Amino acid sequence: MKKLTVCLTVLLLCSTLMARERKEHDSDVIYDEDKIPHYDLPPLLVTAEGKDVTTPEEWQNIRRPQIMALFSNLIYGCVPKPDSPVKVDFEIRKTDPEFMQGKATRKDVQIRLSNKNCKVDMLSLVFVPNDATKPVPAFMKHSFDNTQSRGFEADTGPFQQGFLRNGWPLGEFFKRGYAFVAVYQGDLVEHNEVEFLHRIYPLFYGKGQSFPKAHEWGVLTTVAWGAMRAMDYLETDDDIDHKRVAIMGHSKMGKATLWTAALDERFAMAISAQSGCAGAALWRRRSGETLEKMVTRFPYWLCRNAWKFVGREDDLPVDQHMLLACIAPRPVYVHSGVQDTWADARGEYLSAYHASEVYRLLGKKGLTSEKSPPAGKAIIKSDVGYHVRKGGHSIEKFDWLSFMDFADYHLKKKK
Repeated sequence: MKKLTVCLTVLLLCSTLMARERKEHDSDVIYDEDKIPHYDLPPLLVTAEGKDVTTPEEWQNIRRPQIMALFSNLIYGCVPKPDSPVKVDFEIRKTDPEFMQGKATRKDVQIRLSNKNCKVDMLSLVFVPNDATKPVPAFMKHSFDNTQSRGFEADTGPFQQGFLRNGWPLGEFFKRGYAFVAVYQGDLVEHNEVEFLHRIYPLFYGKGQSFPKAHEWGVLTTVAWGAMRAMDYLETDDDIDHKRVAIMGHSKMGKATLWTAALDERFAMAISAQSGCAGAALWRRRSGETLEKMVTRFPYWLCRNAWKFVGREDDLPVDQHMLLACIAPRPVYVHSGVQDTWADARGEYLSAYHASEVYRLLGKKGLTSEKSPPAGKAIIKSDVGYHVRKGGHSIEKFDWLSFMDFADYHLKKKK
């Protein structure tokens, strides 16, 4: 029986790797830069009425709200207004002041969401360095890993001191004086929800409703909403400087990261790793993963209104450079991988480059060259940061250190 279990595990791993290989090399997907179709991006600094935006006030009060409304209704979906108010309660379920050989204090924080319809719990993990002067800045990570799993134990292996079992280098964060917060995507919504009858959704349904409306939240908005509730908790924690919290995520969670930061201006910074389409990459390039690929494989990550633009990306009144711009003037960092063709590294860079127009309007520093930087060069001293490195779809040591360097520069530097 043990041998059979091992064989099945190996077969599952192989099939998963093969599926990923097929996904990243679909025959009907554009990977050649010379074959990218011509496209025109919707203008950032022109209002829906056709008026040029020339001042920070016009951006903040007119153009940005217009863009956010378009993303909410056509791409990610709006958070519905519940018939019964949702109450948010916090409880520290467990505290470990000797985490990672005394380097930090771990707090297991239960966040309970409830109204007359039902109640839902999410578990956020907060790791605070013991030697740092409080309150400390923090990284909040949208996590694929269940916060109740063994992945969040310290790795005691001889070569992994300072790491979690899931590979996150918490020791380096603690050494630099950062707290680290993990928010699990699956507490409020399944990875690829198909029925919407459980978890968070019943709190928001009206009478007789069992499915989000076409303009209401998809999975990415639900994940973002969960991080916002974790931020509610951080505002009550005296150990955390809630005005210096960076939100970050990789892949699907990188997509959610950018939308989280746009929705909630309490986050001081956003760091998006290999987020691709619906993240940093431009829709109109149709390179790597496309809107069609996303709604086919993961139909409810976006709201159902997004389906109308499959094959018609040029008809979208927004593109992803506009999402990055909505994070301004707060710093944003985009990370790509040379071999991560599915995420379209070039499209991610161009999105950051075009978003820089708004950063400059707001008196911040953006990217100045349309040419992508060489692999391995991190752009840190800019409010729009970026790097691409050799390799595929993962977060490596160079990436982690670059994220921390970017945060050191912007969250600790005296302006």
